[in-house]
Amino acid sequence: MNRITFLLNGDSVCLTDVSPTTTLLDWLREVRGLTGTKEGCNEGDCGACTVMVTDDKGARALNACILFLPQLDGKAVRTVEGIGGPDGTLHPVQQAMIDHHGSQCGFCTPGFVVSMATSHRNGRTDHDDELAGNLCRCTGYTPIIRAAKAAEPAPVPKWVKDKAPGSDGGEPTLLQSSDELAAWYEAHPDATLIGGATDVGLWVTKQLRDLDEVAFLHGVKDLAQIEVTDDTIRIGAGVTLTDLLPVMAEHHPSFAEMIRRYGSVQVRNAATIGGNIANGSPIGDSPPALIALGATLHLRKGDTRRTMPLEDFFIDYGKQDRTPGEFVEAVTIPRQPDNLQCYKLSKRFDQDISAVCGCFNVTVEDGTVTAARIAFGGMAGTPKQADAVEAALIGQPWTDATIAEATKAFAKDYTPMSDMRASADYRLAAAKNMLARYFRATQGGATTVLEVAP
Repeated sequence: MNRITFLLNGDSVCLTDVSPTTTLLDWLREVRGLTGTKEGCNEGDCGACTVMVTDDKGARALNACILFLPQLDGKAVRTVEGIGGPDGTLHPVQQAMIDHHGSQCGFCTPGFVVSMATSHRNGRTDHDDELAGNLCRCTGYTPIIRAAKAAEPAPVPKWVKDKAPGSDGGEPTLLQSSDELAAWYEAHPDATLIGGATDVGLWVTKQLRDLDEVAFLHGVKDLAQIEVTDDTIRIGAGVTLTDLLPVMAEHHPSFAEMIRRYGSVQVRNAATIGGNIANGSPIGDSPPALIALGATLHLRKGDTRRTMPLEDFFIDYGKQDRTPGEFVEAVTIPRQPDNLQCYKLSKRFDQDISAVCGCFNVTVEDGTVTAARIAFGGMAGTPKQADAVEAALIGQPWTDATIAEATKAFAKDYTPMSDMRASADYRLAAAKNMLARYFRATQGGATTVLEVAP
């Protein structure tokens, strides 16, 4: 490894002798003795390891357990030990947690405090969303939310207003452009590319895998751009789910609402759209929405580029149409009227894996279905389009009778499996109900599960 430099609680750190897959959590606790950052799940679910990371895009809460040290190059990190002032002055959120009795056993408290301090710095007041990635089993959330609200009017302490020092580009696997990535990956086709590490991080912490050769993509700024034109929305592979959410909120709000339930704030701050597509997970939440919107995938190997409909990328479980040395460069959505509705079914509302994720995009003109794109996750070994259901809808009147007939076609499109999340029969029934729900929504019916009506 070459040099990794960053600020830690305001002090400069320079590392030259660490493995590229050493997690920040392990380094903090085992090397620096900063044990306030806790290890809970070690997979990015519980938030006990939350740290504040600042770069040129601002401050973000991230999970230290799946954050590799090279991802911090040129940035500033604050752990719970650095949330209070150098003279011992408490941060407003720390004082509020005391005043409102927000802690009992205290194990989760450091993560809550860092998440709250990051939200406070960013002026966020949607505390239920901001703290969805921090779990507490002692206090309950009411006093913690009260503390977050109480701290809202307090000024942001000057000591947490870190400015990232910037990278000197000293590490060859901290790639800086898509051209550099293309050349490097073509020459190292067996290497592992790491974007947000929300998936690869678990290979290390849970599967205990040794990754021989890795390259980090967080410095490839030209892959982290969103370009909206009159015809398309082009989303670079390095765009995080956090940055994608407001764009989708403007153009396809239901997709944005599903992104709000994607992992937690900490996970969305790291996870990239390219990673969510490239890993080919059958339960990844973004591919069904993108397929329903008719998205095109852009791939690159060296100087050669090719495109394909996104649904064609997923060949079989664990197998995608991507050659060695080829990477996902972007995904493009055609501009269109917003007919999209996405339904995510999971055991928990927040931060849970989908049992079934269905996305529907149906065009109706003069009472007749003229176009339909429907896609699901969790129903097959890959994200998969519902071709037979679409065919049963197109050209038919948009009526209850058509919906009832079309639901029979789900059995032609999908043979779902039974697992801990749902049985095959339950998944098929849920898919049929989602289509009926979509129809009811287009008729002005009340379909949201978050509202109770008399």
